[in-house]
Amino acid sequence: MKNRFEIPPTAGLPPRWSDLFPGKRDFATGLEHHFSLVEPQIECSGTAAFIVALTALKQCSHRKEVIIPAYTCPLVAMAVNHCGLKLTLCDLADNHFDFDFDQLARLANDNTLAIVPTHLGGRIADIARAKQIADPCGATVIEDAAQALGAEVGDLGDITFFSMAVGKGLSIYEGGILTANDPAMREKLKKTAQKHIRPNRILEWRRCLELIGYTAFYRPRGLHYIYGKPRRNALKTGNLIEAVGDRFPSTIPLHPVSQWRKNVAAQALERLPTFLADTRRQALERCQRLQAIEGIQVFQDDSEKKGVWPFLMVLMPDAPSRNQVLARLWDSPLGVSRLFIHALPDYAYLAKTIPQTHVPKARDFADRLLTITNSLWLDEPRFEAIFQVIKSAVKPPASIR
Repeated sequence: MKNRFEIPPTAGLPPRWSDLFPGKRDFATGLEHHFSLVEPQIECSGTAAFIVALTALKQCSHRKEVIIPAYTCPLVAMAVNHCGLKLTLCDLADNHFDFDFDQLARLANDNTLAIVPTHLGGRIADIARAKQIADPCGATVIEDAAQALGAEVGDLGDITFFSMAVGKGLSIYEGGILTANDPAMREKLKKTAQKHIRPNRILEWRRCLELIGYTAFYRPRGLHYIYGKPRRNALKTGNLIEAVGDRFPSTIPLHPVSQWRKNVAAQALERLPTFLADTRRQALERCQRLQAIEGIQVFQDDSEKKGVWPFLMVLMPDAPSRNQVLARLWDSPLGVSRLFIHALPDYAYLAKTIPQTHVPKARDFADRLLTITNSLWLDEPRFEAIFQVIKSAVKPPASIR
């Protein structure tokens, strides 16, 4: 069983074969009903949605600078570069994924087009503070909610985008959602997409076939072959970027999503609220247990708003203790992993895209963070095994106990 069982690193909504034979529910209407997203538009990826947003802003502004956290998905930086804009990195707050707001206030100026706070791992960023800094200098706040579909986000920022990529709460293999609070901005986003997103039938057919494959293999036995074995091979060769999927092609696909894939999403969407409620209950129980381990930090929501829980983010006391846990669990089938391998300036393959910036807190965060899947397939005995490994890694030496 060990050799043919793999728990994914994120809690994605398990697809059903019946999803591939959808009715004619309107996906956008379903998103409005379930999550109060106003007039959401569907793009081929979260990155594509972000590019549409940046392009729309660029068309009516002389500003050229986009500020993003120094620890986030490399695709965010690549999208800024794709749009011909200047990328500026802001360091993180101490022991946190959100901005160092003092530094953000120093960086924001009259050339800042957008500030992009990130709801990392479904945890809710402090959008109100980002707005307090953005508004006086006339910058737009774009909420990166790629990992947070279903969270209570998007009401404070100007523009919000979500991802429906592989392993996300709701997936159509690759997909994105884009919305804005201002009606004029929503109209601008739609017109920008109509102008710049051109059909690509070959790629869309490929995505349809990949979605069928995803439906077939996104289960513990299938994931052993398409996720577990490739990850273990990458770990054996020391290719950590490949192990977590941090290497992305330089070309970002931009094309409309077929009606069939939208219908599949609409069909699966009906199960998503219940799934998110179940994963939330599991996550809160397991966070409480993990918090009992002295010396670690388990991220929960600081505000009254509810996030979503694709995985648990655990910040270990130091890099050696984090690496000790990963040495025992990363190549196991238990869904323990890292999020992004590096702070953004440290990806060698993106050296021409991402400026070298002094971001010590982002580097420290990358060195100490590990993730635990919140998949409902991770049962209590398996979670207990993970818990004991983490506990032993931070156990103080006998000489000082």
